Amino acid sequence: MSKLLIVESPTKVKSIQKYLGKDYTVMASMGHVRDLPKSKLGVDVDKNYKIEYINLDDKKALIKSLKAAAEQNDEVYLATDPDREGEAISWHLAKILGLDLEKKNRVTFNEITESGVKTGIKNPRKIDINLVDAQQARRVVDRIVGYKLSPFLWRKVKSGLSAGRVQTVALRLIVDREREIEKFKEEEYWTIDAKFLQDRKTFSAKLFSFADNKKLDPITNSEDAQKIVDSLSSAKYVVTSVKKGVRHKQPAPPFNTSTLQQEASRKLGFTGQKTMSVAQQLYEGVDIKGFGSVGLITYMRTDSLRISDEARNAGNKYILGHFGKEYLPAKPRYYKTKKGAQDAHEAIRPTMIDLSPQEARASLSADQFKLYKLIWERFIASLMESCAQATTAVSITANEYLFKASGYRVTFDGFTKLYEEGRDDTAEAGEEPIPDMNEGDVLKLKSLEPNQHFTQPPARYTEPTLIKALDENGIGRPSTYAPILSNIQQRTYIEREKKALKPTKLGMVVSDLISEYFKKIVDVKFTANLETDLDKIGAGEIPWIQMVDSFYKEFDNLYKKAENSLNGKRVKVPLEETDIVCEKCGRKMVVREGKFGKFLACPGYPECKNTKTMPENEIKEPCPKCGSKLVRKVSKQGKKFVGCSNYPNCDFASPGVPTGKKCEECGSYIIKGARGRTYCMNSECPTRKKTAKTTENEK
Repeated sequence: MSKLLIVESPTKVKSIQKYLGKDYTVMASMGHVRDLPKSKLGVDVDKNYKIEYINLDDKKALIKSLKAAAEQNDEVYLATDPDREGEAISWHLAKILGLDLEKKNRVTFNEITESGVKTGIKNPRKIDINLVDAQQARRVVDRIVGYKLSPFLWRKVKSGLSAGRVQTVALRLIVDREREIEKFKEEEYWTIDAKFLQDRKTFSAKLFSFADNKKLDPITNSEDAQKIVDSLSSAKYVVTSVKKGVRHKQPAPPFNTSTLQQEASRKLGFTGQKTMSVAQQLYEGVDIKGFGSVGLITYMRTDSLRISDEARNAGNKYILGHFGKEYLPAKPRYYKTKKGAQDAHEAIRPTMIDLSPQEARASLSADQFKLYKLIWERFIASLMESCAQATTAVSITANEYLFKASGYRVTFDGFTKLYEEGRDDTAEAGEEPIPDMNEGDVLKLKSLEPNQHFTQPPARYTEPTLIKALDENGIGRPSTYAPILSNIQQRTYIEREKKALKPTKLGMVVSDLISEYFKKIVDVKFTANLETDLDKIGAGEIPWIQMVDSFYKEFDNLYKKAENSLNGKRVKVPLEETDIVCEKCGRKMVVREGKFGKFLACPGYPECKNTKTMPENEIKEPCPKCGSKLVRKVSKQGKKFVGCSNYPNCDFASPGVPTGKKCEECGSYIIKGARGRTYCMNSECPTRKKTAKTTENEK
């Protein structure tokens, strides 16, 4: 009996075909095959929210091939990704191919390995209509918001803007944080810091309170701080308390989608989008020497911390064999998945525990290796023994004051031998070891210093801290975090300052406008409750039309009020003025946004049409094609590149800065990329992935 198996991604086809053999034909849908039309809303809000689906134009030939294959095979199985989106794609495929929705023709694979694929194929089920309805509800709500709010922004702010339901809430978080920073007023405070010598070892202590534990008033100026230091100039520093203890530092749980994106950002500098792209490659299958094409990790869209007993046993066996029995806890450690999680799949873990990152390295790209190593080490560490630390807390009195010091030393490294979780507060100082001492000891003072400090405003969000905030507040789902960030950055609503996310003037105007007139729709709690309702639809607890109807009526009411209130008025985006003077008319130039990013323009337009490149975007090296100035630009997709200022007369564009040399192999330009590495601009050149051989450019 011949069977057709349809998956989403073509990179899975080779691996799955190998595991299932010649009785199966494996084909890929290449993602969605049907969707709402782009040219109109596609949802009839007056007819019970009837949805209009159309076959995608670029999938016509593929759909024809799938239909032909379905007719030629006795059975058709749908093996799209194991999530809501995948369930919806299977439903659309079933509709297009005329499959019976009551038949058990839906299979899922949590991992693309031989056992994972064969287990999935042995356990087919019917398409879960509740999950399909949950996806449809999300799609309809997002379509209503996008197709109503975007034209609203065109009319009230400027053309070309767009708005999304969840993206707007994420933008609001960033804008609200920026407002907190703007309102913040720093306050001066001082600390008194002492250094002591004990047993030839130096340690630090801070002034904590009065000796009778009465609280000190804040020290707000240098005069008060110096008075305390002067009063202690001839004091005797006596140890009044030494408390010793033991604490155990526990390893972080294996990754879910949210924590993977956070940690990959902290440790690898990956964006959420890059993390998910590389993780998809590892899940779908990579050719590994000695194994062939195999999926290296379990499904990467999950909110669960659960792992299978088989994986736990394999991990424990690895720890015993490579670290020793002292590194394996006597009692297995289980991690609790947070309340409200769908828990449909395991945590993200390696599929072959014995395949260490170093053994797989030769078969992986640099990015694949980095992410696989991160996932593998996190999983193994999560099963290992805790890190034991001997702690010491010391109280020291001097005259009427009390100083305190605390520290620790590691007595057993445990899981930290392999891996430690990254931190967002990297500036926080660690505790230092405290030398041995006893109550009554008189310490030798090395220094006593008053130190000035200022209270700090709340930090801007970074990608990992924003993802954490979205996750904690239940905004969106982990699989949506990467596109959320990508969208609001591409729309130039936010920009990056090093790692920090900062709203642009445009972003603040858009956020303020939507928050004023659609306050409830972009409310954090409202958005989180909407996600809960989608989960309820997926569980079959409420009908999707009921949820959509409730949302639409409230949204439409707000929309009409906003239109009436503004009544043709437009909101201006304030321009950022610079100190750079227009050489043609003398006005101070302002920052404007174009299709290639920011540029300087004269505010006297249209009388004065002078424009200039942003100073930080200018490049000293001339264009190798025409000799004009080169500038840094940003494409519509948000990718940075170097282009000629003489465009469109000169079309030179490059991912890096030209070095003025040419490649010996193919004659293309040698460019300097990230971290100063030079390589050939020609992606087909054999030297592309090596440090290129160069020769002087002869004109």
